[in-house]
Amino acid sequence: MPDCIFCQIIERKTPSKIVFEDEQVMAIEDINPQAPVHLLIVPKKHIASLDDATPQEQTLLGHLLLVSKNIARERKIHTSGYRLLTNHGRGAGQSVFHIHFHLLGGRPMHWPPG
Repeated sequence: MPDCIFCQIIERKTPSKIVFEDEQVMAIEDINPQAPVHLLIVPKKHIASLDDATPQEQTLLGHLLLVSKNIARERKIHTSGYRLLTNHGRGAGQSVFHIHFHLLGGRPMHWPPG
């Protein structure tokens, strides 16, 4: 998607601080962090939102979760706790329509989050 900021980052057309990358996934630092650790875990395949995911993306979505877990361990937030979330739709706060997970940690997380 030529006007998708995450696709532009994945294609190296827009700079970003990449903290992890493999053939399926990229993790970058959020430009407006809401916690000491705030990373975005993004599939390289453009999927607009979770509602647009198909059964063919099941393995990719599972990979996103495992990558998130591994990054939480690398950042040493796995023992204190972390939040992993995705927004679906404008009403939920989705501003970039390319599915991604926010990995937040390094401070207490309160509930309810919204």
